[in-house]
Amino acid sequence: MSESTFVVGDVHGHRDDLVDELREHGLVDDADNWSGGTSSLWFLGDFVDRGPDGIGAITLVRELQRQAADAGGHVETLLGNHEILLLGVHHFGDTDVPSDFGPRSFARSWEINGGQQGDIDGLSDEVVEWLSTRPLLAHVDDHLLMHSDTLEYLEWGSSIEKINETVHDVLAGDDLARWWDVWRRMTTRYAFRGPHGEEAAAELLDTLGGESIVHGHSVIADQLGIHPVDIEQPYLYAGGRVLGIDAGLFAGGPCLVVRLPYTPED
Repeated sequence: MSESTFVVGDVHGHRDDLVDELREHGLVDDADNWSGGTSSLWFLGDFVDRGPDGIGAITLVRELQRQAADAGGHVETLLGNHEILLLGVHHFGDTDVPSDFGPRSFARSWEINGGQQGDIDGLSDEVVEWLSTRPLLAHVDDHLLMHSDTLEYLEWGSSIEKINETVHDVLAGDDLARWWDVWRRMTTRYAFRGPHGEEAAAELLDTLGGESIVHGHSVIADQLGIHPVDIEQPYLYAGGRVLGIDAGLFAGGPCLVVRLPYTPED
């Protein structure tokens, strides 16, 4: 197929739905192998929790990453807040986080936020290393790719390189409070909605570069006040400078595989 760039939002353990949609776009064949040629495919994080096979989704993406590289293509994934949560459970379990707001731990938050025992059981050292070194932010052409629709990334630096480096340093260490701070910041959302959303998007883009933001994390249906089953396409908002692509797969919405640059359907 011709060279193209695609992005995928929150999969949340729904590996089979993901494969079906990738196949529809010609990116995988009937044997679930890469068929996208020199195309680029970016995942915006949150492979795990809430669905039946988060580790299976990760295993698929890692294999596609290898196959795409051999074909001259590119597959990469950003780190989502649920990957931070899963890694936190792996490293710290039920250890209490120092807090003025009562007992908190990664294990408790994992249980509350759709944690699946199969994801923990299937978390090998190799997968831990791979997840821990994924970027948080990336530029693709004129697009700024990010998982969470938040300005909290700027607390870790004023460039993509610095932000990725700062968080990778945290994930390479064993400071529970700093790990928890990464999880907490990446759970925030909705920075680009409302009357000041376009201004917030412009602030982030002016700092980090790019002409538009593409994010997952916040379910489109929640932004529009409708049910996920009624979502058919990404959500372009904030004066056309922000594209939300999480259609709420775990809640019955579709798995969106979106070609960039995105042109809204009539």
